[in-house]
Amino acid sequence: MKTGPLNLITDVRGLRVGNAQDSDVKSGVTVVTADTPFTASVHVMGGAPGTRETDLLAPDKLVPAVDALFLSGGSAFGLDAGSGVMDGLHAAGRGFAVGNVTVPLVPGAILFDLINGGDKTWDQNPYRALGRAAYNAAGSEFALGSYGAGTGATAAMEKGGLGSASAVLPDGTTVGALVAVNPVGSVTTPDTRHFWAAPYEVGKEFGGYGVNPSAHLGDLPDSQKAAAMAASGQPTNTTIAIVATDAPLTKAQCQRVAVAAHDGMARAIVPSHTPFDGDLVFAVSTGDAKTPVDDGALLAIGHAAAVCLSRAIARGVFHAIPTKNDLLPCWSETM
Repeated sequence: MKTGPLNLITDVRGLRVGNAQDSDVKSGVTVVTADTPFTASVHVMGGAPGTRETDLLAPDKLVPAVDALFLSGGSAFGLDAGSGVMDGLHAAGRGFAVGNVTVPLVPGAILFDLINGGDKTWDQNPYRALGRAAYNAAGSEFALGSYGAGTGATAAMEKGGLGSASAVLPDGTTVGALVAVNPVGSVTTPDTRHFWAAPYEVGKEFGGYGVNPSAHLGDLPDSQKAAAMAASGQPTNTTIAIVATDAPLTKAQCQRVAVAAHDGMARAIVPSHTPFDGDLVFAVSTGDAKTPVDDGALLAIGHAAAVCLSRAIARGVFHAIPTKNDLLPCWSETM
């Protein structure tokens, strides 16, 4: 599979991504936006989701497109990041026209990173400001690993992070993925060296160690994340993602791509979609929905979205860096 020039979701024509984070809070926000509204839908498979304005993404709902999407840490506090993104869009005159006013449309999702060694004793919810900062920072290039919504993320055996990847299909269609990796499950096999996503790696984008040759990989070791958070009870989690394409898709087709992309999550995180995760995938199209692709092309796009999401998950963990008061080591520190 051939990657786009940046191997980021921003290889999809029109998309921009911005990160903002607070190192003391050990959390952050990532925003996806574009110069014009884009078609989007969503599919949730985790048992503990946290979302904002996702109902309007159903294929039968009135609004045809949105202005931005956000991924945030902070659990329910992080939903306020959407207000900051709305502030930025409103200042730019962006939004859905209703009479003589415009209302920016900003669905989003959150992950739980409140017990990760960061200082959560704020007097004022920091996520609105982080959302505005992430929107203002949006561009074609952005950092992976311990940035944006991946700042305080953790997986079962090591730090999580923000990941992204892209692919260009034979017909020139570009597909990309962006993900904040914070699951109950493990992104690496029990030896912690090999990634579950290894069969889909392009080049050495997450180390090039290949597939774990061992047998009985279904026997999961004790989770280091659960041990680190034992005093607080069951660790709370969630992997939240956005997949995108420049192919023209309807909202219904976007929803189908979101469903397909969950396969990529399950291939890269073991186990996935647990009762303790709020696993969610948004799917975005920047193409003209008036001329949607046929079902054969949709199949190829869904497959590519799943592969890109698997790769992005591994890249998020691969690029994580050590920071103050970390509960878990980075993948690079376990080697």
